[in-house]
Amino acid sequence: MSVLTRDEAQTRAQLIDVHHYRVDLDLTTGDETFGSHSLIRFTARAAGDTFVELKPETLRSARLDDTPLDLTTLDGNRLPLSLTEGEHTLRISTTMRYSRTGEGMHRFTDPTDGESYVYTQLFMEDVQRVFAAFDQPDLKAVFELSVKAPEGWTVLANGITAQQPDGRWQAAPTPLLSTYFVCVAAGPWHTVRTEHAGLPFGIHCRRSLAAHLDADADEILAVTKACYDRYHEKFDEPYPFDSYDQAFVPEFNAGAMENPGLVTFRDEFVFRSAVTVTERQTRAMVIAHEMAHMWFGDLVTLRWWDDIWLNESFAEYMGFQTVNEACSDLFPDTWIDFGVTRKSWGYEADQRPSTHPVAPDPEAVPDTASALLNFDGISYAKGASALRQLVAWLGEDDFLAGINIHFKRHKFGNATLADFIDNLAAATDRDVHAWAERWLRTTGVDTLTPRLEGEGTQWRLHVDRDGSRPHRIRAGIYDRQPDGELALRERLDLDVPQQAPAELTGPRPALVVLNDGDLTYAKLRFDEVSEETALRGLSRIPDPLTRAVVWNALRDMVRDGELAPADYLEVALAHLPDETELALVQGVLGFARTQIADRYTSQEERPAALATIGEIARALLRRTEDGEAPGLRLTAVRACVDSATTPDKIASWLDEGTVHGGPELDPELRWRILARLAVLGATDETVIAAEAERDPSATGQEGAARCRASLPDPDAKAAAWSALFDSDDLSNYLFTATAQGFWQPEQAALVREYVPRFYEAAVALGDRRGPAMAEAAGRYAFPAYAIDAESLALGESHLTSGSMIPALHRKLVDQLDDLTRALNIRTT
Repeated sequence: MSVLTRDEAQTRAQLIDVHHYRVDLDLTTGDETFGSHSLIRFTARAAGDTFVELKPETLRSARLDDTPLDLTTLDGNRLPLSLTEGEHTLRISTTMRYSRTGEGMHRFTDPTDGESYVYTQLFMEDVQRVFAAFDQPDLKAVFELSVKAPEGWTVLANGITAQQPDGRWQAAPTPLLSTYFVCVAAGPWHTVRTEHAGLPFGIHCRRSLAAHLDADADEILAVTKACYDRYHEKFDEPYPFDSYDQAFVPEFNAGAMENPGLVTFRDEFVFRSAVTVTERQTRAMVIAHEMAHMWFGDLVTLRWWDDIWLNESFAEYMGFQTVNEACSDLFPDTWIDFGVTRKSWGYEADQRPSTHPVAPDPEAVPDTASALLNFDGISYAKGASALRQLVAWLGEDDFLAGINIHFKRHKFGNATLADFIDNLAAATDRDVHAWAERWLRTTGVDTLTPRLEGEGTQWRLHVDRDGSRPHRIRAGIYDRQPDGELALRERLDLDVPQQAPAELTGPRPALVVLNDGDLTYAKLRFDEVSEETALRGLSRIPDPLTRAVVWNALRDMVRDGELAPADYLEVALAHLPDETELALVQGVLGFARTQIADRYTSQEERPAALATIGEIARALLRRTEDGEAPGLRLTAVRACVDSATTPDKIASWLDEGTVHGGPELDPELRWRILARLAVLGATDETVIAAEAERDPSATGQEGAARCRASLPDPDAKAAAWSALFDSDDLSNYLFTATAQGFWQPEQAALVREYVPRFYEAAVALGDRRGPAMAEAAGRYAFPAYAIDAESLALGESHLTSGSMIPALHRKLVDQLDDLTRALNIRTT
């Protein structure tokens, strides 16, 4: 299959103008394939040759105007077209294959009740798996979809759908859309409908999740309506589509997809077990993120994939900011969670060899395969951080004025980074072009360190910058009180680099926190006195967002070899049991468990690390016995399970169906305990099978697959490996669950023989199953716990010795860099 290059897209856009698609789909032809017919109306500005893209199981017919096309000329995914100047009609009929990898038209049969569902995910190049198209973002057109579906199914699409007398479902014509936004979701959906601002709103899930969706429907719809109203306060352009549906679909690869009028979400967001308020907040943020795309991405769309960051960074920033503003009664400060969970994603990505500018040069994104690699922590978290810094520097009024100019000038069209910057510049006297060059065209993370000079009551604060970007920050100046608490003396607004040091009056501060409020994107360090205060008094800092900034600084110090992992755990033990902000508890425990215990400490030191995490968790359990903080208690229970080094306590919870003092075990906790017991060799296939019978859901199937792959038994490992790499029967989610269970730090010796086998197996799988599965193999099936020089050398040799698809290569580059960092930390 050929990937589309930027040059090819530009040439085709100069040659043709696409007006209208009529797409007819037949979903009644069986479980493996479906029928697809495209009628495309377009204009050729001159005579010339081009091509249309499709990836059919069978190409049945193709006709350009009145002339049948030679079907044997289909070359991979390209059917050549020889055009005369003027209007043209292209008709193509195919049989297409359903996917089980979350790409194209994904088909899923729910093991709970046997009902089947299909939905499309057409991002980048996957529209070609569903219907023939001129597949590039700047060839927008009107789409009319008609779908023949089995009896009892409901069909959802970008526009309002209606069932016709012949049983087919007809969707209303769309405004001008890019091909990758077209969406169909069909099946016996459970639906909750309402109306807001004169538009129909709906939320949908598979029937087996109906009770869980109903339980959360009020919250989901309240968040949706609040964000919708807030965006209409921010944006001059009204919502541009005829309805707003949100479908929670199974086995979805991303968090969600911003299809106009029909947003698709992974259906784990329909919570069937207890969750914390931060997990609900994440769902709210994703709802807000995808809604922001209705304007930035859908109404105004990138011209080529080098500007994907504009879509994602804008939606990421707007998602957190809008939930913070519109849903503060439910989620009081979303930026804490952003700082803890999202920003670290950006910092990590930006320090790897695979880093790239937030806005890469067009030449760096020559084709769709390279563009797919940029959906990472830089395009999302770093870009959103850059926009937050831009708002701090520009002011929100000018920022929104520029955004509204952008929407007005380019609505229903395409725009570039240059257009975006020009439109921002039109709303301000500041030099936005220079800011963009220094922030968006560079790579890496600046480091900011405070330096105090003076004596007595007169001090000068210098900010030393290792890097090149300008920063507008706040510096928090804190004094220690007689009772040990830390009190904010003042916050100083500073521009870095400084024209002059900031003058402080009073005693030497006990703690100086740069970037207090987390408005910029930079790693932070402390002066010597502040570092000692932070390590000893972190829980005494009054503002949770400031504590998040300090925790992130300590995290970066561990990753950079400046703070010993064991010392970080001691700080966590000293301060986390008193922490009141749930997002911080989850973030610190997550880093401690998955990075420090699993990767940054040696096998000999690991039991002590797990014991410390367990001690923190037990302290939190004792603190939450009164039931006043259920989210904190649930987090503590999860940490107790995940850090258990002996099975007795958690096995008793599983046997009794409850944690002493609560909570009772729901399916998520039962599978979590059973997975840990499997790792510890304290369960077997009989117990796993019984639990799968108790929970016959898709999530139960994934839990059973994870547990079976976790068993410390050679036969279990061989069976899991064969399922992963010797056949293509596993869906994307079952593959991920099996891979998650396979490699365990406790079982390094048992699976050592599979380390050298991984690379050839992953390359072959990527070649067979494509980028989504290759990325899953690189992310989840990589031998991450084989942390030694031999494993590193083995991986590096495979990177240079053979070819692999770009998605896998990029993932392995990142994994090997993480392996290098873990080795360095262990030996520092």
